[in-house]
Amino acid sequence: MPNFCAAPNCTRKSTQSDLAFFRFPRDPERCRIWVENCRRADLEAKTADQLNKHYRLCAKHFDPAMVCKTSPYRTVLKDTAIPTIFDLTSHLKNPYTRHRKQIKELTDEDIQRIKERRLASAEQTIKKEDLSNIADNEPQLSADEKEYRDYLRSLFEILFMLAKQAIPLTTGRVSDEELKSNNFQAVIDYCMNAGDEALRKRFEVTAVNSEYLSAAQLNQLLDVCENTVREEMLMEQNVLREEFVDFLPFVDGDEAALVESLEALLVDRWGLSMEDCRGQAHKATGTSTTKMKAVAVLLMEKYPLALHMPCSHMALNIHLANNLPFPNVQIVMENLRRITSFFKTPHTQDELDKAISIQFQKNEEKGNALKKMCSSGWTEQHNIFDVLLDILPSLLLCMDSIRDNADGKFSRCITADAYSIGESIADFEVIVTIVILKNVLTFTRAFGRNLQGETLDVFSAANSLTAVLYSLNEVNDNIDVYHEFWYSEAVSVAALMQIPVSVPRLFLRKQRAADLGEIQAETYFKEYVTVPVIRGIMQEVEDMFCDNNLRALKCLSLVPAVMGHMKFNTTEENFAEVYSGDLPNPDTLPAELHCWRIKWKHRGKEVRLPTTIHETLQLPDVKFFPNVDAFLKVLSTMPVLKVEKGTGDTATERLQAYIGSVPAKHLNKSLAMLHINTHVKHDLDVMVDKYCRLYPEDDPEAEAEDVGEDVIVTKVI
Repeated sequence: MPNFCAAPNCTRKSTQSDLAFFRFPRDPERCRIWVENCRRADLEAKTADQLNKHYRLCAKHFDPAMVCKTSPYRTVLKDTAIPTIFDLTSHLKNPYTRHRKQIKELTDEDIQRIKERRLASAEQTIKKEDLSNIADNEPQLSADEKEYRDYLRSLFEILFMLAKQAIPLTTGRVSDEELKSNNFQAVIDYCMNAGDEALRKRFEVTAVNSEYLSAAQLNQLLDVCENTVREEMLMEQNVLREEFVDFLPFVDGDEAALVESLEALLVDRWGLSMEDCRGQAHKATGTSTTKMKAVAVLLMEKYPLALHMPCSHMALNIHLANNLPFPNVQIVMENLRRITSFFKTPHTQDELDKAISIQFQKNEEKGNALKKMCSSGWTEQHNIFDVLLDILPSLLLCMDSIRDNADGKFSRCITADAYSIGESIADFEVIVTIVILKNVLTFTRAFGRNLQGETLDVFSAANSLTAVLYSLNEVNDNIDVYHEFWYSEAVSVAALMQIPVSVPRLFLRKQRAADLGEIQAETYFKEYVTVPVIRGIMQEVEDMFCDNNLRALKCLSLVPAVMGHMKFNTTEENFAEVYSGDLPNPDTLPAELHCWRIKWKHRGKEVRLPTTIHETLQLPDVKFFPNVDAFLKVLSTMPVLKVEKGTGDTATERLQAYIGSVPAKHLNKSLAMLHINTHVKHDLDVMVDKYCRLYPEDDPEAEAEDVGEDVIVTKVI
């Protein structure tokens, strides 16, 4: 269905031109102003959600300075845009007053007078006039045009169903003629057989065995789906949330090129501004970590306020270990990722429980505790290396049992994975690395747990960083003593697993080739594991929590509960220079902060101190503290803080679910993006309108961007 303009005396619809149409905002206050300016009394009783879903205003009712065209797919309004240009006189049939006039911003008195005049008018007359306007705005589509739009709607509906269920477009299956290797075509056939007349009529006029839907056309459909969903996410402003917006090719080459392509995607295609970015977080593994850290540094050089911080969805100890560029550490982390995936397959967890029972038959209490700890999500916890070391003998026993597959309940693929994981963890270098990581990261475990806690916990973590770095430095200064204890622990674990103590074969071969003589195992692991790990962790902590990052975290004392914990002896103004450019009146900040502290210090006994940024921003009187309000809004976007009122799984988990459900050769970036964002509202009619404007049916077919798979739907017999 086309979009119709809700403004009085405006008969524009989206099928007549490329004119942009904008939904009424979801924010109740902005929506109310839009309704008041429209002078549509019948809209006043509707909620902001109803207006957002069913009503639009065309771009002609906005000052051109408020409208930004960011791409061929997307025209957006500025955050503060309100409609001000209306034709409010032509319905009076007065030739001398038929002109467009620009209305002024309404005061409360103006609005009250308008409401009184509306109440005094006859409701029946208004209803008749509205019905007349609706009748005049009915689309004048030919039968062929209507059939074509219904056909497109069916295609979009099928694509969203495939994306939601993580069904690939193709199966790669070669079988008898009754089974199609193309899922998209199979669903189209099913819909036609189920009575979809739009698809059936379109299909009937297609020649047998001719191309029914080309790869370029399918890519166009996917592109419109993807861009419409992304536009919907970006249109909802002033609401803090985490969304998966797009994929960026991680091409080999210098980091500057990657930064440039990222900026182009953010600014040119999405209409976002890096000048407004106040935090960045990167989750990377293996060799990608070095590249992403370099990208973060380059971005901070261009945009100093885009502070590089850890991500709130990953335990700090895992983040630190992932960032260590040492091969032995990366082998351990890769094994953890493989173990996570391995125990998602049926019956594997039962085998691990059996192995733990055997290993701890003399200590059932500890065995039961480990089973409970390993039931789910243990590879994502702050104490991951403690748990891994505790279950390592049981884990090897489990892998050996699955590899033997005595009862035949595991597939060859599962037994092969068990063999590979077992061989990898049955290596003395891996055991030593796990022991070192466990002991070194003990000093950052509580710190990392607090970072993912409540606001007061995060503030406490920021103030405890000095103690964490002091402990790590103390270990580094006495590395000989610590290494001796840790190495003995690794030898004991290896003996329990019946694994011989040895120096890595590759290192020995290089030593012999260079004729440098033999090296003792304890000395080797001190120089090549313990020392690099402790120094690498120290450097990572210092980099991730530099002075600006700490200043930002310490500004969380603006939250009243944190102020109360500090007995209202806080000094936020000492750290405020980081975001002084974001404040409306930075010169008055010290006086405003003083009033803010006094307000909460002398509150009534029945008044509870807000405990989070989100809760503080909901206070009705926070608007009387404009600097504090702006400060808190900026702080709330820091990546290290968890998003308030989060909805379900994170985007990363949904992405992993899609990747796990679809074979690698059938992965499709557009379907992945739609699958991750199935919670986002989408309007199929809007997509049909957009597709008809971008790719008119009678135009030569434009070449679309390749999205991963060449899928051609053909009519076959």
